[in-house]
Amino acid sequence: MTAYEKVTAARAKGRATAVDYIAEIFDDFLEMHGDKRFADDKSVVAGIASLQGLPVTVIGIEKGRNIKERSLRNSGSAHPEGYRKALRQMKLAEKFNRPVICFVDTPGAYCGIGAEERGQGQAIAENLTEMMTLKTPIISIVIGEGGSGGALALSVADEVWMLENAIYSVISPEGCASILWKDASRAKDASECLKLTAEDLYKFRVIERIIAENDYKFLHIKTELLKTITKNKALSQAELLNNRYMRFRKIGETTQ
Repeated sequence: MTAYEKVTAARAKGRATAVDYIAEIFDDFLEMHGDKRFADDKSVVAGIASLQGLPVTVIGIEKGRNIKERSLRNSGSAHPEGYRKALRQMKLAEKFNRPVICFVDTPGAYCGIGAEERGQGQAIAENLTEMMTLKTPIISIVIGEGGSGGALALSVADEVWMLENAIYSVISPEGCASILWKDASRAKDASECLKLTAEDLYKFRVIERIIAENDYKFLHIKTELLKTITKNKALSQAELLNNRYMRFRKIGETTQ
């Protein structure tokens, strides 16, 4: 598949969303609401659950699966209160020593006037800062679109995984084409330039794992999550945080 074909696949109607992954992988999910500051952003689903008996905190950016749900979820474009809700749950996870698992699927954070007035940039920046030093294991999985800071705000993790037809990029192909060539119709060209596919990002050490999109993907993710979390929980806090720091120091290194 070409890069733009992967963009199309990542956005495809009928693709599993965050709530599907949560339902298939975890037991006893209990959703938490609100950021204790302004409102409950329906674009972000967050709560506690069980992963084969292990208590975990689960956070997902949810696009919605039909027109009604997409309206409710703002098509996965979170407001600042969504990121603050996510951070609130992460800090509770740290307090109670629960690993954090994030599912990322967003074209980008919402950029409306209200979101900017309520501190969108600050909310994203605060997540980046706090996640880097969060004293509990974090794994983030890009399951569809991973767009700009809206995706990065839930992707400062010990490991980042991607579905094979997911994308992860600083900007959408259409936005990139509009800036570079003043022509959004050149999105296919921009897709190739952005290196946004799982294969590209694995090569540049931006992600640690590519997950095949087959009938067993949920079972595979469940098994690998348990294995990776068990490994990371065995580390001391100092080792966990140093490994996370070094992960970001190595991004961009290649063997070529």
